[in-house]
Amino acid sequence: MHARSRHFATLAFSALALATSACLHAQEAPPATASEWGGMGLLQTPSARMADDGEISFTASHNSPYSRYNITMQPFPWLEGSFRYINVSNRLYGSIAGDQNYKDKSIDVKLRLWEESRWMPEVAFGVRDLGGTGLFSSEYLVANKRFGPIDASVGLATGYIGNRGDLSNPLGAIDDRFDTRPVPTSNINNAGKFGLSSMFRGRVGVFGGVSYQTPWEPLLVKVEYDGNDYKNEPKDNNLRQTTPVNVGVVYSITPQIQFTAAWERGDALMVALSLRGNPGHAPSAKKPFDPAPEAIRTTRHSSSAVASATGNTQLEQGNEAPESKTESADWAAIADRLRKNAGFRVDKISASDAEVIITGQQVRYLHAAEGIGRGSRILHNELDSSIDWFTFATVRLGMPVIETSLSREHFVDYVEQRSDLNSLKLGVEALPPSSAQRETVYEAPRAPYGGGFNVGYQQNVGGPDGFILYQVAANYTGSYFFTRNVWLTGTVSANLFNNYDKFKYDAPSRLPRVRTDLRQYMTDSDFTVPNLQLTTAGTLGRDFYGMAYAGYLEWMYAGVGGEILYRPWGESWAVSANVNWVRQRDYDQLAGLRDYTITTGHASFYYSFDREQRIVGSLSAGRYLAGDYGATVNLARSFDNGVTMGAYATKTNVSARDFGEGSFDKGIYISIPFDTILPRSNRARATFVWNPLVRDGGAMLGRKYSLYGVTGERDLKFFYDNLQKIAD
Repeated sequence: MHARSRHFATLAFSALALATSACLHAQEAPPATASEWGGMGLLQTPSARMADDGEISFTASHNSPYSRYNITMQPFPWLEGSFRYINVSNRLYGSIAGDQNYKDKSIDVKLRLWEESRWMPEVAFGVRDLGGTGLFSSEYLVANKRFGPIDASVGLATGYIGNRGDLSNPLGAIDDRFDTRPVPTSNINNAGKFGLSSMFRGRVGVFGGVSYQTPWEPLLVKVEYDGNDYKNEPKDNNLRQTTPVNVGVVYSITPQIQFTAAWERGDALMVALSLRGNPGHAPSAKKPFDPAPEAIRTTRHSSSAVASATGNTQLEQGNEAPESKTESADWAAIADRLRKNAGFRVDKISASDAEVIITGQQVRYLHAAEGIGRGSRILHNELDSSIDWFTFATVRLGMPVIETSLSREHFVDYVEQRSDLNSLKLGVEALPPSSAQRETVYEAPRAPYGGGFNVGYQQNVGGPDGFILYQVAANYTGSYFFTRNVWLTGTVSANLFNNYDKFKYDAPSRLPRVRTDLRQYMTDSDFTVPNLQLTTAGTLGRDFYGMAYAGYLEWMYAGVGGEILYRPWGESWAVSANVNWVRQRDYDQLAGLRDYTITTGHASFYYSFDREQRIVGSLSAGRYLAGDYGATVNLARSFDNGVTMGAYATKTNVSARDFGEGSFDKGIYISIPFDTILPRSNRARATFVWNPLVRDGGAMLGRKYSLYGVTGERDLKFFYDNLQKIAD
């Protein structure tokens, strides 16, 4: 053994001895931390541990010749997903990219099979490089068990993680093909395939190690036995390994920022930086710029209290009763307070027996319960005791969506802490829009125009022209409502920062160029009109909605189209259909049109799995922009605070060869409400999508409105899960 190897073997043995002796100490168990591949693990190897559900992390690591950039999401306690770019510094992308280093894209998935118990370990199954070229593909089974401040893992792997091949493959007893694993190739036409034919094939490698929580809380020590011998690296890029033992430390600068340094293969330094956060369970930021909710003036108005508060002393001086507050109330002032304090923009106010109905829409607060609570405080302070119920009837784009009624007595008792949340629920009713006749006591003047500025951002990551291509633009969007159901909306955009001038590579395509003309659309003009359309929408029945539109529907297409939605009240499912005739726009995104036309549309089925960890899914089938037929599956976890983490995949009748690099369309995304980060309540949200490639197959029209999204307040789970905010 070389002196250098003996040195690192001694170092590894010492670290293991240190970790073993830690059982005598009373430190906390080590937390789950990221490997250099992004997911929870040791250094090169994965573990069975998971991050807290709702977490998202970014890990950048360098271990020559590889630089890895990983985004990892934990949508469920039992599911971890990672999306990755690898830059290989000593290999070129190819003739198409000049001196650009080779880049590889991949997706990892890890499933927890069962949780750790007193006697049983935590066990997980995972697949690395599931959706990429397969250059680093691997399948593994790994178990973890905690012993005081030590977390020990051991696993078995086929493919990259187990390339050492310590054991023969037991599946070879079933079929000889499992004894050997096909050599992965970087052929661009194979990129993006799942590579199912290669899974579980080849010899099995053993891997494992320990992480040790030192007495100093920010410092964690990791020691692992690497299952890879680096003799079969992709693109003939084999590396020297003098010892299979890797040793490293993790220093937590803060709970959200962790730095890792390690000595690997006995030959190389690895450094990594992880940024972690948990938007899925993040509370809303404090709102110093929101108006304070109105204080409840009395426990419950009596007629004498109303008379005294309004200066009416008839009840005290004689037998004549005071005028009803539904008749004498200053409804214009109440509507103004509802808008400014409760975020509810009033269209009209009606009365029916002991009920007041406020018709309009919530425009400020993400959680409807908060707006209803603030509005109910205002109504309680202004209306006499003859009113027992406050109803807020939500209308979106002229379409009645839902009516939420609140018992005045239950509300006041809850706010003044005389009852609990379960009692409050007895006084809350969520109902479909009513067709009953009601007396209108106030109708708000219609403001036909509204608009505002925002910042737009687009990016393409990991292409042959540069690791990241981006555009930052200043946008102004405005809408003019001719009636409550007919409006014109449009967006103008001015380029601020843009490096798409580096974008020289037009990917080969065997399909009509419905999306791969991206470079021309991004660089032809600094001033564009991405959208300008006339839209009408309305109800076609209690549970039916319809919409029609015409104009410049998105930045690449103009045309006409329509959509219908059936969303039965109280059900977890809905169905919709849209059909559109579109024509491709000129590259400058102004008035001109190109020759390409297509009729496209989809039928969609939506379902909400209302479990403890809520899943929202959709399946859309139809014709895409390139004329191909197929289906798109979209699955997402929706958290109580409105954050959504999801993934989608589209497969059409286009072959992998005709589709080109990527084989089929896929991506992951996270959608975060601004309410969680801004100091003022806001219903807007930011959505970040990581799509490995822009291709022509499986491309959908980017419609501005979706009836399922517009009627989202019919999904009652989000409302009831946040009902406690009614007292905020």
